[in-house]
Amino acid sequence: MHALVIGATGATGKDLVELLVQDESFEQVDIFVRRTLDIKHNKLNIHVIDFDQPAEWMHLVTGDVLFSCLGTTIKAAGSKENQWKVDYGYQYEFAKAAKENGVKRYVLVSADFASSRARSFYSRMKGKLEEAVIELNFPYTTIFNPPILERKNSDRAMENLGLKAIQLINKAGLLRSQQPLPTNILAQAMINSAKRDDKGLNAIKGKAIWQRAGADAK
Repeated sequence: MHALVIGATGATGKDLVELLVQDESFEQVDIFVRRTLDIKHNKLNIHVIDFDQPAEWMHLVTGDVLFSCLGTTIKAAGSKENQWKVDYGYQYEFAKAAKENGVKRYVLVSADFASSRARSFYSRMKGKLEEAVIELNFPYTTIFNPPILERKNSDRAMENLGLKAIQLINKAGLLRSQQPLPTNILAQAMINSAKRDDKGLNAIKGKAIWQRAGADAK
């Protein structure tokens, strides 16, 4: 298979690319990034692009599966408008290009509680993206709605506080359905989904993500 990845520099994306190049089912991995990366592998092609200029890169979005795990925070983006551009706009434009170029499989990392009717800006943004990419009608669409993620060396202060709080609650035997999910488990679940013959739309959350990865929840 030929894999395409956006969000390859994030925590989930890094784990995803590392697993993809080791997986014999994938003979080529193309990643699309804003700046060059100091990584090399004979399967790996790195495309440094301007996400705001789709006419310059959309012809490159060809392959068997698009993995979409791009995302930022309001702090990093500087405003809600800029976060929307990255989390919604860039991902939708890539999905649209992939569909137009005949890519059959689409795997999206969304968020738990994503809903276009949510009060929360983040949840509403993720929900609207889900609805938009579903409308593209890929033959195979898989959407992951993970709980809070365990990211290696994360600098997201509020997320780290939330992670510690959930972990303490879990130790007390509560909210087990909201157990934090390591990004490598999510990445493996994404890869396993791309290999399955699950036509149509598939939404995966909670313990089902662990199961799809072939792992046991803690």
